[in-house]
Amino acid sequence: MGKSKKKSKKGSKILIVILLLAIAGVGAFLGYKYIQDNKTKEVSTPTAVNETEPVTEPEKTVQIYAGTERPIACMIDNHSDAWPQFSINKAYAVYEIIVEGGETRLMAVFKGSDADKVGPMRSSRHYFLDYALENDAIYAHIGWSPQAQSDIRTLGINNVNGLEYDTGRAWKEGDVFWRLSTRYAPHNSICDLATLKTAAASKGYRTTSDAKSVLNYTTDDVTLAENTDAISATTVKIPFSNLQSVTFEYNPETGRYTRYARGKTQTDAVDETNITTKNIIITKAENYTLSDGENKGRQGLRNTGTKDGYYITNGKAIPITCTKSDRSSKTVYKNANGEEIQVNDGNTFFEICPLDTNLTIQ
Repeated sequence: MGKSKKKSKKGSKILIVILLLAIAGVGAFLGYKYIQDNKTKEVSTPTAVNETEPVTEPEKTVQIYAGTERPIACMIDNHSDAWPQFSINKAYAVYEIIVEGGETRLMAVFKGSDADKVGPMRSSRHYFLDYALENDAIYAHIGWSPQAQSDIRTLGINNVNGLEYDTGRAWKEGDVFWRLSTRYAPHNSICDLATLKTAAASKGYRTTSDAKSVLNYTTDDVTLAENTDAISATTVKIPFSNLQSVTFEYNPETGRYTRYARGKTQTDAVDETNITTKNIIITKAENYTLSDGENKGRQGLRNTGTKDGYYITNGKAIPITCTKSDRSSKTVYKNANGEEIQVNDGNTFFEICPLDTNLTIQ
């Protein structure tokens, strides 16, 4: 009997030990599983977060009209003896309008440019002032017609006139304006924008601007393909007169137009590259000969109100209307649906041609 009780007690102790070992084993297994699960969560959590985070692309901004520096509009000689011209490719806008004798003159408008040779510079014509005003530009020129002289004063144009610096001594590089020794007057006068800006500031002119651009630029690619009235525009010919005819040829590889005048490729004298443009805007406006008593054939231009024209880019053209309510207001360019056109982020040639111009777009 005594031995039997001892065996029974011993068996109970063994059973308890087995149970405790079993419990410990289960606990160890559960603990190990818990640790492993947490490790898995720690590894996978960042991946899950990254997968759900929104991917944002950097915002695109228009480059051709960037910054707060006030534009500078320079009157550029377009006589054949003035070719090649300097820094045309650095201008964000170039306005071409007919002047006396069937010639045209250019007004190149720069913003935030470091061009150290611009020109050859020439005298002002009064209707170019309208486009300097709508660009909020400081106006640079050498001399003026009587109409331009009067309008610069009455319209309060911030201008830098080369005649003010013609003191009888020879101009030299580093002056506000100077003359190239390799060409003859009047087709040899040059300026640089840094010196012009300094001269403008010394006159108390505002040198910054928050004015909105004339054109409604977009960073999206404007192809005009969605327009039902779009036509092919790989070659654009604009005969301003019997003397001056301009052609633009589209290069699909670069997406730009190369400029020709009087059958010759136009180049930029700064680096001898072709003069090219991303956009062309044509406006048809009536020009007429002034009765100013001087009989020099100077022209006037009826450019206010609504005129017909074309917007041309990427090998296509669409008809547009060009509305300028007064001389200082911005021209508004609209498509056939009455919507303001969107324009590619790039330089633009504004060709303001006579009503009877035999324009060819093909």
